Amino acid sequence: MIKNFISITKPGIIFGNLITVAGGFFLASAGSAKLFLLFITLAGISLIIAAGCVFNNIIDRDIDQIMERTKERVMVKGLLSNRVAFAYGLVLAIVGSALLWVYANFLTVAVALIGLFFYVVVYTLGFKRKSVHGTLIGSISGAIPPVVGYCAVTNQIDTGAFILFLMLSIWQMPHSFAIAIFRFNDYLSADIPVLPVKKGIYNAKVNMLLYVCFFTIAASLLTVFGYTGFYYLAASLAIGLWWVRLSILGFKAENDKTWARKMFGFSIITITVLSIMMSVDAISIVL
Repeated sequence: MIKNFISITKPGIIFGNLITVAGGFFLASAGSAKLFLLFITLAGISLIIAAGCVFNNIIDRDIDQIMERTKERVMVKGLLSNRVAFAYGLVLAIVGSALLWVYANFLTVAVALIGLFFYVVVYTLGFKRKSVHGTLIGSISGAIPPVVGYCAVTNQIDTGAFILFLMLSIWQMPHSFAIAIFRFNDYLSADIPVLPVKKGIYNAKVNMLLYVCFFTIAASLLTVFGYTGFYYLAASLAIGLWWVRLSILGFKAENDKTWARKMFGFSIITITVLSIMMSVDAISIVL
């Protein structure tokens, strides 16, 4: 039973987001991070992200049973009732919000809940099954975690927070299109109108290349506006240009799914490396 409650929160998604939360937190800390606040921020946003994943599992249980990669999920197999799962998600969201409100600040809670609203209501209930622009809408919620980490420290939305949001929302696009290409048959069978399915893989490749170029430019803005130094800039340009190269190679790929998996894998490497590099100024950790 415990395994079901853990599985429905999609731990892999939570962990992936925590990397960017930490990046935003350390960026805002500028070399003097409070370890307790970091722990609370990671815990609070983890619970809110988990809540979003639970609600997503409830809403998408009908299409999850069609897709190969999701047909074994807890809600599809009926291992938890909708009522129990909903109550569980609600408790996760409330506890996560309470932690951020008490130990961080109200702005951090508000930003986190905006992300939850966009993911569950605007994306999952609104656009995911109806519009090819669903991925773009979903990128808004995906870009929230680093802003949460940033606001937990600064208690304000400023240029740094905006750049983080811009970076992650752009990053989401080629990352998500890559998934849609190597999981093409799943999305097709479930009738989810992602770009590769509705407009074709070539069109998706063109968009991916453009987004990767925009991401490389957006990532450099942290240095342009004085939030990071030369080492981050060098890393962001190097990894961005390599991602551009990989995107271009996609037009000559013999196997689109194999290439898309490489794009997906490199997107994870990209955001992980940049999150680490924007944290390197966090020299002194204060309890």
